[in-house]
Amino acid sequence: MITAVGGHGGYPGGKQFVSADQLRDKLSYLRHEKALIIKLVDIVDFNGSFLARVRDFAGANPIILVITKVDLLPRDTDLNCIGDWVVEAVVKKKLNVLSVHLTSSKSLVGVTGVISEIQQEKKGRDVYILGSANVGKSAFISAMLRTMAYKDPVAAAAQKYKPIQSAVPGTTLGPIQIEAFLGGGKLYDTPGVHLHHRQAAVIHADDLPSLAPQSRLRARCFPANDTDVGLSGNSLFWGGLVRIDVVKALPRTRLTFYGPKKLKINMVPTTEADEFYEREVGVTLTPPAGKEKAEGWVGLQGVRELQIKYEESDRPACDIAISGLGWVAVEPLGVPSSNPDESAEEEDNESGELHLRVHVPKPVEIFVRPPLPVGKAASQWYRYQELTEEEEELRPKWHY
Repeated sequence: MITAVGGHGGYPGGKQFVSADQLRDKLSYLRHEKALIIKLVDIVDFNGSFLARVRDFAGANPIILVITKVDLLPRDTDLNCIGDWVVEAVVKKKLNVLSVHLTSSKSLVGVTGVISEIQQEKKGRDVYILGSANVGKSAFISAMLRTMAYKDPVAAAAQKYKPIQSAVPGTTLGPIQIEAFLGGGKLYDTPGVHLHHRQAAVIHADDLPSLAPQSRLRARCFPANDTDVGLSGNSLFWGGLVRIDVVKALPRTRLTFYGPKKLKINMVPTTEADEFYEREVGVTLTPPAGKEKAEGWVGLQGVRELQIKYEESDRPACDIAISGLGWVAVEPLGVPSSNPDESAEEEDNESGELHLRVHVPKPVEIFVRPPLPVGKAASQWYRYQELTEEEEELRPKWHY
């Protein structure tokens, strides 16, 4: 079992988690039983919290995909765009799901829709809720029971259930049964899955709260406007956890950061970046917070070279998602430059190619993905998939 401390990173407060392999072993019997799987994914960490190979133990059982924490998305985000983006990502991952639900356990957005589909689809099946660590599973179960309690006395009684918090050391946690349905079938809470490639797996337990956004994400842009210095030749530090070297970029390139506010962003010339990090990690660059933690820090030894092309000038080229933290949108800034020097530079770089070097702690993963359509402007540049009637019929629907 993965404990909260020691060599397994910063999972806090007595919570204990299982590895993905342990969960697959524990739930392997589901392949031979009738069950309904509710799979949770955190929208702020979509790629990092997306459990892979669920079909290994789910077999042919139906899966409902629940996206959590949509209340944290930037203000004026169109959830229709988000729903379409998520469905397209799921189709590309070749995961066959009944439907996609965008939810918030805080505001209860989408929770009623999930309950309705569970009631419609369970047909006497047991219901299993699963997700990676810190995906919001406990909050979702509480929100679901609270909503169901208005009509279901069994669910009302189940509200006293406390989601999995601890276990006897040295044992592997299994699913916990909850009496939640009046009409038959059980609800099972499963332990959160520790994924080694997320930032929470490498930082100290004391620093873990700094990774959790507490309010709506706000875009933090570099450069802030088209009169500021360009990015080429500079390095941006996202706390002490990420470094992005801009080796080559168009003059109008902007990097927009979406993630927890507690992590500050600092920009320095790349020629000074190594010295700056060594001097400021644990001080200006946190987490790790404090020189004592910085001395035992693993550093940013995972490096990935990214060659990115702008296909269109009116929308972001892509997102760079950092597992367990958030993402950086790579986007054009403003209108074509009237500066002759910059115009010449753009002509020299006709392909519109950017070269970035991203540093993270090992084994944190870096994902390059289509841009998540957040904020008011996204509804103008986001393009829904063009589908035939047959494709539309087969494609899972999204709800919120």
